[in-house]
Amino acid sequence: QNHRMAWVEKDRSDHLVPTPLLCINFVILADVQFFPVHIPRQLISLYTMAQNPNMTHLKISELVVLPPLWIRCDGSDPEHTYWLGAEPLKAGNKITGISFHTVKCDADKTCFVNLEELKTAHKVKHHSSIVTTKGFAQYELISAAAMDDTTLGCESNISVDITWHTVDKILQAPPLCSAAMLNIMMESGDPRSPVYPLYRELQFLLALAEGLKTGVTEWPEPLETQPAFELVQEFLLDLKKKLDGCCVSGNKNETEVYSIKSDTAAVDSSIKSIFSERGDLDFVEQLWCKMKSVCSYQELVECLTLVIKFLEHGEIQPWIHQGSSSLLSKLIQQSYHGKVEAVSLSGITPIQMLLEIGLDKMKKDYVSFFIGQELTTLIYLDYFVSTSVDLQEQVHRVQKLHHMLEIMVSCTVLLQFKHENLFPLTQTCLKYYKENPLNEKQVFQLPIRPALVKKFYQNDHPEMWKVDITSGHGQKEVKTTWQVSAKPPVEHMPSNNIGLFCDSTVNGSSEERMYFVAMAECSQVHFT
Repeated sequence: QNHRMAWVEKDRSDHLVPTPLLCINFVILADVQFFPVHIPRQLISLYTMAQNPNMTHLKISELVVLPPLWIRCDGSDPEHTYWLGAEPLKAGNKITGISFHTVKCDADKTCFVNLEELKTAHKVKHHSSIVTTKGFAQYELISAAAMDDTTLGCESNISVDITWHTVDKILQAPPLCSAAMLNIMMESGDPRSPVYPLYRELQFLLALAEGLKTGVTEWPEPLETQPAFELVQEFLLDLKKKLDGCCVSGNKNETEVYSIKSDTAAVDSSIKSIFSERGDLDFVEQLWCKMKSVCSYQELVECLTLVIKFLEHGEIQPWIHQGSSSLLSKLIQQSYHGKVEAVSLSGITPIQMLLEIGLDKMKKDYVSFFIGQELTTLIYLDYFVSTSVDLQEQVHRVQKLHHMLEIMVSCTVLLQFKHENLFPLTQTCLKYYKENPLNEKQVFQLPIRPALVKKFYQNDHPEMWKVDITSGHGQKEVKTTWQVSAKPPVEHMPSNNIGLFCDSTVNGSSEERMYFVAMAECSQVHFT
């Protein structure tokens, strides 16, 4: 019967990660996820014999190089073995031997060993006189970087992986000369985010796009307390008075210098210099800011009817940015010549008109940020703001822009990143999103200097710390890995397996955390 074994691959941190795949046919118990260690040992013995050219009595006509084999164990043996693995050693197409791997996980509080003891054990086992060591530490930066106990959403994560050579002791703090990689997974929509008001604006845009696609619009909660129709009416009357030459005293509808302060009321003071207000909103963009509080189809129609009426009668002569292709912008351009084409405000037309002006406004918001912060140029943003694709695809690309904005703003506020770090991160995000759909689970990476984030982790325990002890070269290289982690090192470890407890201080409060110790060892057998 077929049994699910596993290939082995390396993840971004150079960890050996068994990936479940259908591998080799063995006559074993079906549908068993893991075994007592003696069964995997027997299977690995068969795996080795099947590839050993010296086993002539087996009368194997042609030796086949088999894929690496990894088998789950139940950890019931005294050494708590959870994985046994084997992979062939090759010279060209010829099998020269087998490399064996063992992964043990211990919850014994006494298993924090001494580094010199580990190195000595490795030398004795592999008859080595010289060994090298390589350290790895992973720190979570969210809780340490958060200000006033304000952290990111539960699905967001910012961590740093640090690697260095020549380890001095177990749980050594990474030296500043280490190599570091920042890992960022950011989910939009956290109410505590400085750009949350813009996120709500985007959600209204998505609701319109969905309504255009399905014919059913789910109207979100209005962003303003005053009805949208009243806001639009006041806005148009104010413009009419200005056109008529009336001197309008300052009031709440200052349209010459439109401020989107109401849209960004929740913006933290630390971000105001980063995500600044735009002062160049044209008539259509200002109209969107009034109409994004529309809460019904009927109100939308009433608002657009009023706008078209003012245009038809020449009561306003609004200015708009060049390049706008929305239907409303075309009507405004026609009004300059005294004739406005009749538009039937029925069916999906009103939804499409509002979606178009919302897209125009939000595209300019994102472009203003990225270019204003000198993180990219309009050429590189052209893909994201192009009008050559349909409205649904335009909305999808605007979502990508917002996700990138969330990442940049979070790194600026939480990690105090400067332009020299934000610029390469922006390029990484732009490249990814030109080739891939929206994916807020994507982990974006950025090489950094440890000193850049040291203050966020220096008083905290690592989420993972490990040391690799290596000897030999090429195919004869052997490695011993000792690791301690805050998460169980193997998925199939029983839930009742206690970890190591250690005091940890997070945001000034002490808490008890659970840690797990694992050790991976390898050995080799050579056929020639």
